[in-house]
Amino acid sequence: MDHILSLAAGTLPEFRPNQIADAAGQAGFSHVGFTIEPKQWTPEQARATMAAIKQHGLSVLDVEVVWIPEGGELTDDHRLIVDAGAELGAPNILVVSAEPNPDRTAAALHQLCEWAAPANIRVSLEFLMITAVQSLDSALDIVARCDHPAAAVLIDSLHFQRAGHSVASLKAVDVGLLAYSQICDGNLQCSDDFDSYLEDAIDLRNVPGEGSLPLVDILTALPPAIPLSLEVRSKAYRDRYPDPVARATAVREKSLAYFDTVGVSIR
Repeated sequence: MDHILSLAAGTLPEFRPNQIADAAGQAGFSHVGFTIEPKQWTPEQARATMAAIKQHGLSVLDVEVVWIPEGGELTDDHRLIVDAGAELGAPNILVVSAEPNPDRTAAALHQLCEWAAPANIRVSLEFLMITAVQSLDSALDIVARCDHPAAAVLIDSLHFQRAGHSVASLKAVDVGLLAYSQICDGNLQCSDDFDSYLEDAIDLRNVPGEGSLPLVDILTALPPAIPLSLEVRSKAYRDRYPDPVARATAVREKSLAYFDTVGVSIR
């Protein structure tokens, strides 16, 4: 079965949502994702983004990122991101947590799901080494405590590797808990400290096939036809391709060449 391929907002982190939509469309993507900054998500920005989506015939895969804060208390800004996702027709919202208590994180996740469910949005909790939820097991535990059908777990290929997980652990996950996945390549190893993990996540990602992650194994273990969001958050690509269309095009074309080589079918 074929996968949807989406341009993740993180590939173009310095650009506004309407510029990301325009770059995605010109580069040939069918789907796109957006980072929603509450203070910047004005009615004018929303209209410009919707116009770019319509112009290029795009579908929205996800919006991000809802940070559950330490203490677990949600605010109007968190609700605004959910509402923006509904306005854009996004079927997914990405969530991370700074709250170390799993029950408080689960309660906040449940509230996000309650806000998102009327718009048929899944709420995917991501695990990564720079947050309080650092493993697949922890994320699955929180989703179970949340006990809401809209709750899901996000697999990011880089963070999956950093958590030290095996492909067998991914194959064991209920496919109903995986709404979409973020894909990139990167270094096989990373120093075990916060600054290194942060740099790794926001500057050192690679296009699939240009790094040393076990991407084929991860892709094979994911559910068939799960949507793939290309998050190539890379300083090298930002420097090499300052133009958003050129960067989006390079990321898409190089990724498609890799997927074709390893037998991963893309719509």
